[in-house]
Amino acid sequence: MSTFDAGGIDIDRGRVLRGGLLALAGLVALAVVSPIVWLVVQAFDMGAESALALLASPSTIQIGINSALLVTAVTVGSVLLGVPLAVLTARTDLPFRRFWTVVLALPLVVPSYIGAFAFVSAFGPRGVLADLLAPLGIESIPTIYGLHGTVLVLTLFVYPYVFLTTRAALLSFDASQVEAARTLNHSYFGAFRRVVLPQIAPGIAAGALLVGLYALSDFGTPSIMHYDVFTRRIFVEYNAFGRDRAALFSVLLLGLTVAILGIESRLSPGDQNAYAGGRRGNTISLGVWTGPALALCTLVATLGLLVPLGILGMWLFRGGPGYTAGGFAFEWSYGLNSIVVAVLAAVVATLAALPVGYLSARTNGRLANLFDRATYLGYAAPGIVIGFALVYFGVRYLPGLYQTLPLLIFAYVVRFLPQAVGSTNSSVLHVDRSLLEAARTLGHSPLSTFRRVTLPLIAPGVVAGAALVFLTTMKELPATLLLHPSEFKTLVTYIWQVQGAGYYGAAAVPALVLVAVSGLSMLVILTQEGDNVQ
Repeated sequence: MSTFDAGGIDIDRGRVLRGGLLALAGLVALAVVSPIVWLVVQAFDMGAESALALLASPSTIQIGINSALLVTAVTVGSVLLGVPLAVLTARTDLPFRRFWTVVLALPLVVPSYIGAFAFVSAFGPRGVLADLLAPLGIESIPTIYGLHGTVLVLTLFVYPYVFLTTRAALLSFDASQVEAARTLNHSYFGAFRRVVLPQIAPGIAAGALLVGLYALSDFGTPSIMHYDVFTRRIFVEYNAFGRDRAALFSVLLLGLTVAILGIESRLSPGDQNAYAGGRRGNTISLGVWTGPALALCTLVATLGLLVPLGILGMWLFRGGPGYTAGGFAFEWSYGLNSIVVAVLAAVVATLAALPVGYLSARTNGRLANLFDRATYLGYAAPGIVIGFALVYFGVRYLPGLYQTLPLLIFAYVVRFLPQAVGSTNSSVLHVDRSLLEAARTLGHSPLSTFRRVTLPLIAPGVVAGAALVFLTTMKELPATLLLHPSEFKTLVTYIWQVQGAGYYGAAAVPALVLVAVSGLSMLVILTQEGDNVQ
Protein backbone atom coordinates (compact mmCIF):
# COMPACT_ATOMS: atom_id res chain seq x y z
CA MET A 1 0.00 0.00 0.00
CA SER A 2 1.41 3.37 -1.01
CA THR A 3 2.08 6.02 1.58
CA PHE A 4 1.63 9.69 0.87
CA ASP A 5 3.21 12.84 2.33
CA ALA A 6 1.28 16.00 3.24
CA GLY A 7 0.98 16.94 -0.40
CA GLY A 8 -0.42 13.57 -1.37
CA ILE A 9 2.59 12.49 -3.45
CA ASP A 10 3.88 9.00 -3.17
CA ILE A 11 7.06 9.24 -1.06
CA ASP A 12 9.38 7.55 -3.56
CA ARG A 13 8.01 9.44 -6.54
CA GLY A 14 8.01 12.64 -4.55
CA ARG A 15 11.66 12.26 -3.67
CA VAL A 16 12.63 11.60 -7.27
CA LEU A 17 10.62 14.58 -8.51
CA ARG A 18 11.92 16.86 -5.77
CA GLY A 19 15.49 15.75 -6.42
CA GLY A 20 15.14 16.43 -10.14
CA LEU A 21 13.67 19.88 -9.54
CA LEU A 22 16.40 20.65 -7.02
CA ALA A 23 19.07 19.68 -9.56
CA LEU A 24 17.47 21.87 -12.23
CA ALA A 25 17.16 24.79 -9.82
CA GLY A 26 20.79 24.34 -8.81
CA LEU A 27 21.92 24.44 -12.44
CA VAL A 28 19.91 27.60 -13.03
CA ALA A 29 21.36 29.29 -9.93
CA LEU A 30 24.89 28.23 -10.91
CA ALA A 31 24.42 29.64 -14.41
CA VAL A 32 23.20 32.96 -13.01
CA VAL A 33 26.01 33.50 -10.51
CA SER A 34 28.83 32.11 -12.64
CA PRO A 35 29.51 35.29 -14.69
CA ILE A 36 29.81 37.40 -11.55
CA VAL A 37 31.95 34.88 -9.69
CA TRP A 38 34.17 34.46 -12.73
CA LEU A 39 34.57 38.24 -13.08
CA VAL A 40 35.61 38.61 -9.46
CA VAL A 41 38.21 35.85 -9.88
CA GLN A 42 39.55 37.45 -13.06
CA ALA A 43 39.87 40.86 -11.42
CA PHE A 44 42.51 39.44 -9.11
CA ASP A 45 44.62 38.36 -12.10
CA MET A 46 45.58 41.98 -12.57
CA GLY A 47 48.17 41.64 -9.84
CA ALA A 48 48.08 43.11 -6.35
CA GLU A 49 50.50 45.94 -7.09
CA SER A 50 48.72 47.11 -10.23
CA ALA A 51 45.30 46.74 -8.61
CA LEU A 52 46.29 48.77 -5.55
CA ALA A 53 47.82 51.46 -7.74
CA LEU A 54 44.60 51.73 -9.74
CA LEU A 55 42.44 51.76 -6.61
CA ALA A 56 44.53 54.52 -5.02
CA SER A 57 44.73 56.66 -8.14
CA PRO A 58 43.05 60.10 -7.96
CA SER A 59 40.82 59.29 -10.95
CA THR A 60 39.43 56.14 -9.29
CA ILE A 61 38.81 57.97 -6.02
CA GLN A 62 37.03 60.75 -7.91
CA ILE A 63 34.86 58.23 -9.78
CA GLY A 64 33.93 56.62 -6.46
CA ILE A 65 33.01 60.00 -5.01
CA ASN A 66 30.99 60.86 -8.12
CA SER A 67 29.08 57.58 -7.94
CA ALA A 68 28.34 58.02 -4.23
CA LEU A 69 27.18 61.61 -4.75
CA LEU A 70 24.91 60.55 -7.60
CA VAL A 71 23.29 57.70 -5.67
CA THR A 72 22.80 59.82 -2.55
CA ALA A 73 21.41 62.85 -4.38
CA VAL A 74 19.01 60.86 -6.57
CA THR A 75 17.77 58.77 -3.64
CA VAL A 76 17.21 61.80 -1.40
CA GLY A 77 15.59 63.73 -4.24
CA SER A 78 13.27 60.84 -5.08
CA VAL A 79 12.18 60.50 -1.44
CA LEU A 80 11.59 64.25 -1.11
CA LEU A 81 9.51 64.17 -4.29
CA GLY A 82 7.82 60.78 -4.08
CA VAL A 83 6.62 60.84 -0.46
CA PRO A 84 4.72 64.17 -0.61
CA LEU A 85 3.14 63.20 -3.94
CA ALA A 86 2.09 59.85 -2.47
CA VAL A 87 0.50 61.60 0.52
CA LEU A 88 -1.32 64.04 -1.76
CA THR A 89 -2.83 61.30 -3.93
CA ALA A 90 -3.57 58.81 -1.14
CA ARG A 91 -4.63 60.82 1.91
CA THR A 92 -5.84 64.27 0.85
CA ASP A 93 -8.78 65.76 -1.03
CA LEU A 94 -6.55 66.72 -3.96
CA PRO A 95 -8.80 67.33 -7.00
CA PHE A 96 -8.69 64.58 -9.64
CA ARG A 97 -6.66 62.23 -7.45
CA ARG A 98 -7.11 59.23 -9.74
CA PHE A 99 -5.86 61.26 -12.71
CA TRP A 100 -2.82 62.51 -10.82
CA THR A 101 -2.02 59.03 -9.49
CA VAL A 102 -1.70 57.70 -13.02
CA VAL A 103 0.06 60.75 -14.46
CA LEU A 104 2.62 60.96 -11.64
CA ALA A 105 3.50 57.27 -12.10
CA LEU A 106 3.93 57.56 -15.88
CA PRO A 107 7.46 59.08 -15.93
CA LEU A 108 8.60 55.58 -15.07
CA VAL A 109 7.65 54.49 -18.60
CA VAL A 110 10.35 56.75 -20.09
CA PRO A 111 13.72 54.92 -20.06
CA SER A 112 16.14 57.25 -18.31
CA TYR A 113 18.56 57.37 -21.25
CA ILE A 114 15.73 58.53 -23.52
CA GLY A 115 14.81 61.12 -20.88
CA ALA A 116 18.42 62.31 -20.80
CA PHE A 117 18.50 62.45 -24.58
CA ALA A 118 15.30 64.54 -24.57
CA PHE A 119 16.54 66.92 -21.87
CA VAL A 120 19.78 67.55 -23.74
CA SER A 121 17.70 68.24 -26.85
CA ALA A 122 15.53 70.67 -24.87
CA PHE A 123 18.01 72.37 -22.52
CA GLY A 124 21.42 71.68 -24.08
CA PRO A 125 23.69 74.39 -25.53
CA ARG A 126 22.06 74.00 -28.96
CA GLY A 127 18.69 72.84 -27.69
CA VAL A 128 15.14 74.10 -28.05
CA LEU A 129 15.37 76.53 -25.12
CA ALA A 130 18.61 78.07 -26.44
CA ASP A 131 16.99 78.56 -29.86
CA LEU A 132 13.98 80.27 -28.28
CA LEU A 133 16.15 82.62 -26.20
CA ALA A 134 18.62 83.51 -28.96
CA PRO A 135 16.36 86.17 -30.61
CA LEU A 136 16.08 87.85 -27.20
CA GLY A 137 19.84 88.35 -27.09
CA ILE A 138 20.52 85.54 -24.60
CA GLU A 139 23.44 83.69 -26.14
CA SER A 140 24.15 81.11 -23.43
CA ILE A 141 22.21 79.24 -20.76
CA PRO A 142 23.41 77.21 -17.74
CA THR A 143 24.73 73.83 -18.80
CA ILE A 144 22.59 70.75 -18.35
CA TYR A 145 25.66 68.53 -18.23
CA GLY A 146 27.40 67.28 -15.10
CA LEU A 147 26.17 66.16 -11.69
CA HIS A 148 23.17 68.48 -11.40
CA GLY A 149 21.80 67.51 -14.81
CA THR A 150 22.30 63.81 -14.16
CA VAL A 151 20.59 64.06 -10.76
CA LEU A 152 17.69 66.04 -12.23
CA VAL A 153 17.04 63.57 -15.06
CA LEU A 154 17.39 60.41 -12.97
CA THR A 155 15.24 61.80 -10.16
CA LEU A 156 12.45 62.77 -12.54
CA PHE A 157 12.31 59.32 -14.09
CA VAL A 158 12.85 57.07 -11.05
CA TYR A 159 11.02 58.88 -8.23
CA PRO A 160 7.83 56.87 -9.13
CA TYR A 161 9.48 53.86 -7.43
CA VAL A 162 9.19 55.74 -4.12
CA PHE A 163 5.83 57.23 -5.07
CA LEU A 164 4.23 53.84 -5.79
CA THR A 165 5.64 51.93 -2.79
CA THR A 166 4.85 54.77 -0.38
CA ARG A 167 1.35 55.17 -1.78
CA ALA A 168 0.70 51.45 -1.34
CA ALA A 169 1.81 51.72 2.30
CA LEU A 170 -0.41 54.75 2.90
CA LEU A 171 -3.45 53.03 1.42
CA SER A 172 -2.94 50.11 3.82
CA PHE A 173 -2.30 52.28 6.88
CA ASP A 174 -4.91 52.35 9.67
CA ALA A 175 -6.10 55.96 9.68
CA SER A 176 -7.65 55.57 13.12
CA GLN A 177 -4.15 55.93 14.60
CA VAL A 178 -3.89 59.42 13.12
CA GLU A 179 -7.33 60.32 14.46
CA ALA A 180 -6.25 59.12 17.90
CA ALA A 181 -3.13 61.29 17.73
CA ARG A 182 -5.26 64.28 16.69
CA THR A 183 -7.42 63.84 19.80
CA LEU A 184 -4.20 64.26 21.80
CA ASN A 185 -3.78 67.74 20.29
CA HIS A 186 -1.17 66.77 17.70
CA SER A 187 -1.20 68.76 14.48
CA TYR A 188 -1.54 66.95 11.14
CA PHE A 189 2.19 67.36 10.62
CA GLY A 190 2.98 66.14 14.13
CA ALA A 191 0.68 63.14 13.74
CA PHE A 192 2.29 62.31 10.41
CA ARG A 193 5.80 62.53 11.84
CA ARG A 194 5.08 60.59 15.02
CA VAL A 195 2.51 58.01 13.82
CA VAL A 196 2.34 57.68 10.05
CA LEU A 197 5.99 58.02 9.04
CA PRO A 198 7.30 55.15 11.21
CA GLN A 199 4.55 52.87 9.88
CA ILE A 200 5.11 53.62 6.18
CA ALA A 201 8.92 53.64 6.49
CA PRO A 202 9.22 50.10 5.01
CA GLY A 203 7.43 51.26 1.87
CA ILE A 204 9.64 54.33 1.59
CA ALA A 205 12.76 52.21 2.17
CA ALA A 206 11.71 49.69 -0.50
CA GLY A 207 11.30 52.45 -3.08
CA ALA A 208 14.52 54.16 -2.01
CA LEU A 209 16.41 50.89 -2.42
CA LEU A 210 15.15 50.51 -5.99
CA VAL A 211 16.13 54.10 -6.73
CA GLY A 212 19.60 53.72 -5.24
CA LEU A 213 20.33 50.53 -7.15
CA TYR A 214 19.04 52.07 -10.37
CA ALA A 215 21.13 55.23 -9.97
CA LEU A 216 24.24 53.19 -9.27
CA SER A 217 23.75 50.84 -12.21
CA ASP A 218 22.53 53.34 -14.82
CA PHE A 219 24.89 53.76 -17.75
CA GLY A 220 23.01 55.76 -20.37
CA THR A 221 22.13 58.89 -18.39
CA PRO A 222 25.61 59.61 -16.94
CA SER A 223 27.15 58.96 -20.35
CA ILE A 224 24.80 61.37 -22.13
CA MET A 225 25.23 63.93 -19.34
CA HIS A 226 29.04 63.65 -19.40
CA TYR A 227 29.27 62.67 -15.74
CA ASP A 228 32.00 60.19 -14.94
CA VAL A 229 30.84 57.27 -12.78
CA PHE A 230 31.81 53.60 -12.61
CA THR A 231 29.36 52.44 -15.29
CA ARG A 232 30.62 55.01 -17.79
CA ARG A 233 34.27 54.30 -16.99
CA ILE A 234 33.77 50.54 -17.43
CA PHE A 235 32.41 51.16 -20.92
CA VAL A 236 35.27 53.53 -21.76
CA GLU A 237 37.91 51.05 -20.57
CA TYR A 238 36.22 48.26 -22.51
CA ASN A 239 36.32 50.26 -25.73
CA ALA A 240 39.96 51.18 -25.04
CA PHE A 241 40.82 47.46 -24.55
CA GLY A 242 41.63 48.05 -20.89
CA ARG A 243 39.77 44.92 -19.87
CA ASP A 244 41.72 44.28 -16.68
CA ARG A 245 40.92 47.80 -15.50
CA ALA A 246 37.29 47.38 -16.52
CA ALA A 247 37.12 44.11 -14.56
CA LEU A 248 38.44 45.81 -11.42
CA PHE A 249 36.00 48.71 -11.82
CA SER A 250 33.20 46.17 -12.22
CA VAL A 251 34.14 44.50 -8.94
CA LEU A 252 34.19 47.90 -7.22
CA LEU A 253 30.72 48.59 -8.60
CA LEU A 254 29.51 45.24 -7.29
CA GLY A 255 30.96 46.15 -3.91
CA LEU A 256 28.98 49.39 -3.87
CA THR A 257 25.84 47.44 -4.79
CA VAL A 258 26.38 45.09 -1.85
CA ALA A 259 27.01 48.11 0.40
CA ILE A 260 23.67 49.68 -0.61
CA LEU A 261 21.85 46.43 0.08
CA GLY A 262 23.58 46.18 3.47
CA ILE A 263 22.71 49.75 4.43
CA GLU A 264 19.08 49.22 3.41
CA SER A 265 18.81 46.03 5.45
CA ARG A 266 20.08 47.85 8.56
CA LEU A 267 17.91 50.93 8.14
CA SER A 268 14.68 49.15 7.19
CA PRO A 269 12.26 48.50 10.06
CA GLY A 270 11.91 44.90 11.05
CA ASP A 271 8.12 44.55 10.74
CA GLN A 272 7.14 45.36 7.19
CA ASN A 273 3.51 44.47 7.76
CA ALA A 274 2.94 46.90 10.57
CA TYR A 275 0.73 49.10 8.45
CA ALA A 276 -1.30 46.36 6.77
CA GLY A 277 -5.01 45.82 7.16
CA GLY A 278 -6.14 49.23 8.41
CA ARG A 279 -9.07 51.37 7.29
CA ARG A 280 -8.66 54.47 5.12
CA GLY A 281 -10.41 56.96 7.34
CA ASN A 282 -11.20 60.55 6.37
CA THR A 283 -9.09 62.42 3.83
CA ILE A 284 -7.12 65.51 4.84
CA SER A 285 -8.51 68.80 3.59
CA LEU A 286 -5.85 70.82 1.79
CA GLY A 287 -7.69 74.11 2.04
CA VAL A 288 -5.45 76.98 0.94
CA TRP A 289 -2.75 74.45 0.01
CA THR A 290 -4.81 73.04 -2.86
CA GLY A 291 -3.31 75.50 -5.34
CA PRO A 292 0.35 74.82 -4.42
CA ALA A 293 -0.35 71.05 -4.39
CA LEU A 294 -1.79 71.17 -7.90
CA ALA A 295 1.13 73.34 -9.02
CA LEU A 296 3.62 70.78 -7.70
CA CYS A 297 1.84 67.90 -9.45
CA THR A 298 1.67 69.90 -12.69
CA LEU A 299 5.36 70.84 -12.55
CA VAL A 300 6.50 67.27 -11.95
CA ALA A 301 4.23 65.88 -14.67
CA THR A 302 5.43 68.53 -17.11
CA LEU A 303 9.13 67.86 -16.55
CA GLY A 304 8.83 64.08 -16.24
CA LEU A 305 6.31 63.41 -18.98
CA LEU A 306 5.43 66.34 -21.25
CA VAL A 307 9.00 67.50 -21.88
CA PRO A 308 10.40 64.15 -23.11
CA LEU A 309 7.26 63.25 -25.07
CA GLY A 310 7.04 66.77 -26.49
CA ILE A 311 10.66 66.73 -27.62
CA LEU A 312 10.29 63.31 -29.25
CA GLY A 313 7.09 64.42 -30.94
CA MET A 314 8.73 67.60 -32.18
CA TRP A 315 11.60 65.68 -33.76
CA LEU A 316 9.17 63.17 -35.22
CA PHE A 317 7.00 65.75 -36.99
CA ARG A 318 9.80 68.14 -37.83
CA GLY A 319 11.40 65.48 -40.06
CA GLY A 320 14.20 66.73 -42.26
CA PRO A 321 17.68 65.38 -42.89
CA GLY A 322 18.06 64.09 -39.34
CA TYR A 323 16.29 60.90 -40.41
CA THR A 324 18.66 59.90 -43.19
CA ALA A 325 21.89 61.92 -42.92
CA GLY A 326 25.04 59.94 -42.41
CA GLY A 327 23.47 56.62 -43.32
CA PHE A 328 21.38 56.43 -40.11
CA ALA A 329 18.00 55.71 -41.69
CA PHE A 330 15.70 53.83 -39.34
CA GLU A 331 14.51 50.39 -40.42
CA TRP A 332 11.62 48.52 -38.85
CA SER A 333 13.78 45.40 -38.89
CA TYR A 334 15.50 46.89 -35.82
CA GLY A 335 12.19 46.72 -34.00
CA LEU A 336 11.66 43.15 -35.20
CA ASN A 337 15.13 42.22 -33.91
CA SER A 338 14.27 43.69 -30.51
CA ILE A 339 11.04 41.69 -30.39
CA VAL A 340 12.79 38.45 -31.39
CA VAL A 341 15.49 38.62 -28.70
CA ALA A 342 12.97 39.80 -26.08
CA VAL A 343 10.63 36.89 -26.85
CA LEU A 344 13.49 34.38 -26.72
CA ALA A 345 14.74 35.85 -23.43
CA ALA A 346 11.22 35.71 -21.97
CA VAL A 347 10.75 32.08 -23.00
CA VAL A 348 14.13 30.94 -21.65
CA ALA A 349 13.69 32.92 -18.41
CA THR A 350 10.22 31.46 -17.88
CA LEU A 351 11.43 27.89 -18.37
CA ALA A 352 14.39 28.49 -16.04
CA ALA A 353 12.12 30.10 -13.44
CA LEU A 354 9.67 27.20 -13.19
CA PRO A 355 11.83 24.79 -11.10
CA VAL A 356 13.24 27.61 -8.96
CA GLY A 357 9.91 29.31 -8.29
CA TYR A 358 8.02 26.05 -7.75
CA LEU A 359 10.56 24.70 -5.26
CA SER A 360 10.81 27.93 -3.27
CA ALA A 361 7.01 28.03 -2.96
CA ARG A 362 6.46 24.35 -2.09
CA THR A 363 9.44 23.59 0.16
CA ASN A 364 11.25 25.29 3.01
CA GLY A 365 14.60 23.63 2.41
CA ARG A 366 17.79 25.61 2.69
CA LEU A 367 18.98 24.64 -0.78
CA ALA A 368 15.70 25.70 -2.40
CA ASN A 369 15.85 29.06 -0.63
CA LEU A 370 19.53 29.46 -1.50
CA PHE A 371 18.89 28.80 -5.19
CA ASP A 372 15.96 31.22 -5.13
CA ARG A 373 18.06 33.99 -3.57
CA ALA A 374 20.96 33.29 -5.95
CA THR A 375 18.83 34.15 -8.97
CA TYR A 376 18.46 37.70 -7.64
CA LEU A 377 22.20 38.35 -7.78
CA GLY A 378 22.14 39.06 -11.51
CA TYR A 379 19.19 41.42 -11.06
CA ALA A 380 21.00 43.41 -8.39
CA ALA A 381 24.22 43.57 -10.42
CA PRO A 382 24.41 46.46 -12.92
CA GLY A 383 23.72 45.45 -16.52
CA ILE A 384 27.09 46.72 -17.69
CA VAL A 385 28.82 44.41 -15.18
CA ILE A 386 26.91 41.36 -16.45
CA GLY A 387 27.58 42.37 -20.04
CA PHE A 388 31.29 42.92 -19.48
CA ALA A 389 31.66 39.65 -17.54
CA LEU A 390 30.19 37.72 -20.47
CA VAL A 391 32.30 39.66 -22.98
CA TYR A 392 35.43 38.79 -21.02
CA PHE A 393 34.42 35.14 -20.73
CA GLY A 394 33.45 34.86 -24.39
CA VAL A 395 36.63 36.43 -25.72
CA ARG A 396 38.89 34.30 -23.54
CA TYR A 397 37.24 30.89 -23.49
CA LEU A 398 34.35 30.73 -25.97
CA PRO A 399 35.23 33.00 -28.89
CA GLY A 400 32.64 31.22 -31.02
CA LEU A 401 29.89 32.55 -28.72
CA TYR A 402 31.19 36.12 -28.48
CA GLN A 403 28.74 38.61 -30.06
CA THR A 404 26.17 35.93 -30.82
CA LEU A 405 22.47 35.80 -29.98
CA PRO A 406 22.79 32.90 -27.48
CA LEU A 407 25.23 34.88 -25.34
CA LEU A 408 23.09 38.03 -25.56
CA ILE A 409 19.95 36.10 -24.56
CA PHE A 410 21.83 34.47 -21.68
CA ALA A 411 22.78 37.94 -20.42
CA TYR A 412 19.12 39.00 -20.49
CA VAL A 413 18.11 35.87 -18.58
CA VAL A 414 20.76 36.49 -15.91
CA ARG A 415 19.57 40.09 -15.55
CA PHE A 416 15.81 39.59 -15.48
CA LEU A 417 15.23 36.03 -14.26
CA PRO A 418 13.93 37.20 -10.82
CA GLN A 419 10.94 38.83 -12.51
CA ALA A 420 9.86 35.41 -13.78
CA VAL A 421 10.87 33.60 -10.57
CA GLY A 422 8.91 35.97 -8.32
CA SER A 423 5.79 35.74 -10.46
CA THR A 424 5.98 31.93 -10.60
CA ASN A 425 6.56 31.69 -6.86
CA SER A 426 3.57 33.90 -6.07
CA SER A 427 1.31 31.93 -8.43
CA VAL A 428 2.30 28.54 -6.99
CA LEU A 429 1.63 29.77 -3.46
CA HIS A 430 -1.97 30.54 -4.43
CA VAL A 431 -2.70 27.03 -5.74
CA ASP A 432 -5.03 25.16 -3.39
CA ARG A 433 -3.25 21.99 -2.24
CA SER A 434 -6.57 20.17 -1.93
CA LEU A 435 -6.93 20.30 -5.71
CA LEU A 436 -3.57 18.58 -6.10
CA GLU A 437 -4.49 15.94 -3.54
CA ALA A 438 -7.76 15.27 -5.36
CA ALA A 439 -5.93 14.77 -8.65
CA ARG A 440 -3.48 12.32 -7.07
CA THR A 441 -6.21 10.30 -5.41
CA LEU A 442 -7.66 9.86 -8.91
CA GLY A 443 -4.44 8.17 -9.96
CA HIS A 444 -2.62 11.00 -11.69
CA SER A 445 1.18 10.97 -11.44
CA PRO A 446 3.00 14.03 -10.05
CA LEU A 447 3.90 15.17 -13.58
CA SER A 448 0.35 14.64 -14.81
CA THR A 449 -1.00 16.58 -11.82
CA PHE A 450 1.36 19.44 -12.57
CA ARG A 451 0.39 19.48 -16.24
CA ARG A 452 -3.38 19.13 -15.74
CA VAL A 453 -3.93 21.09 -12.52
CA THR A 454 -1.00 23.24 -11.41
CA LEU A 455 0.12 24.61 -14.77
CA PRO A 456 -3.31 25.93 -15.87
CA LEU A 457 -3.74 27.63 -12.48
CA ILE A 458 -0.34 29.32 -12.46
CA ALA A 459 -0.37 30.15 -16.18
CA PRO A 460 -1.60 33.77 -15.76
CA GLY A 461 1.19 34.54 -13.27
CA VAL A 462 3.80 32.80 -15.40
CA VAL A 463 2.68 34.76 -18.46
CA ALA A 464 2.80 38.02 -16.47
CA GLY A 465 6.38 37.26 -15.42
CA ALA A 466 7.31 36.47 -19.01
CA ALA A 467 5.74 39.77 -20.12
CA LEU A 468 7.83 41.71 -17.61
CA VAL A 469 11.01 39.98 -18.84
CA PHE A 470 10.02 40.81 -22.42
CA LEU A 471 9.38 44.47 -21.64
CA THR A 472 12.57 45.06 -19.64
CA THR A 473 14.65 43.22 -22.22
CA MET A 474 13.33 45.51 -24.96
CA LYS A 475 14.86 48.59 -23.27
CA GLU A 476 18.02 47.11 -21.72
CA LEU A 477 20.93 49.28 -22.90
CA PRO A 478 24.40 48.35 -21.55
CA ALA A 479 24.24 44.56 -21.94
CA THR A 480 22.84 45.00 -25.44
CA LEU A 481 25.59 47.43 -26.47
CA LEU A 482 28.32 45.09 -25.25
CA LEU A 483 26.99 41.77 -26.53
CA HIS A 484 24.87 42.28 -29.62
CA PRO A 485 26.14 40.75 -32.89
CA SER A 486 27.88 43.36 -35.03
CA GLU A 487 25.26 43.33 -37.80
CA PHE A 488 22.28 42.82 -35.47
CA LYS A 489 20.78 46.22 -34.64
CA THR A 490 17.95 46.69 -32.17
CA LEU A 491 15.94 49.73 -31.11
CA VAL A 492 18.30 50.59 -28.24
CA THR A 493 21.51 50.14 -30.25
CA TYR A 494 20.07 52.34 -33.02
CA ILE A 495 19.00 55.04 -30.54
CA TRP A 496 22.45 55.00 -28.98
CA GLN A 497 24.13 55.24 -32.38
CA VAL A 498 22.13 58.21 -33.66
CA GLN A 499 22.27 59.95 -30.27
CA GLY A 500 26.06 59.83 -30.37
CA ALA A 501 26.08 61.18 -33.93
CA GLY A 502 23.63 63.98 -33.11
CA TYR A 503 20.86 62.91 -35.49
CA TYR A 504 18.03 63.59 -33.07
CA GLY A 505 15.17 63.20 -35.51
CA ALA A 506 16.27 59.70 -36.42
CA ALA A 507 15.77 58.57 -32.81
CA ALA A 508 12.18 59.78 -32.50
CA VAL A 509 10.35 56.72 -33.84
CA PRO A 510 12.33 54.01 -31.97
CA ALA A 511 12.31 56.08 -28.77
CA LEU A 512 8.54 56.49 -28.90
CA VAL A 513 8.19 52.75 -29.54
CA LEU A 514 10.25 51.99 -26.42
CA VAL A 515 8.18 54.45 -24.37
CA ALA A 516 5.02 52.69 -25.55
CA VAL A 517 6.50 49.30 -24.65
CA SER A 518 7.47 50.60 -21.20
CA GLY A 519 3.94 51.90 -20.83
CA LEU A 520 2.70 48.33 -21.02
CA SER A 521 4.84 47.42 -18.01
CA MET A 522 3.40 50.38 -16.10
CA LEU A 523 -0.07 49.15 -17.01
CA VAL A 524 0.82 45.85 -15.32
CA ILE A 525 1.94 47.70 -12.18
CA LEU A 526 -1.14 49.91 -12.01
CA THR A 527 -3.40 46.91 -12.69
CA GLN A 528 -1.83 45.12 -9.71
CA GLU A 529 -2.61 48.18 -7.57
CA GLY A 530 -6.22 47.79 -8.78
CA ASP A 531 -8.86 49.44 -6.70
CA ASN A 532 -6.27 51.29 -4.65
CA VAL A 533 -5.89 53.78 -7.47
CA GLN A 534 -8.54 56.16 -6.15
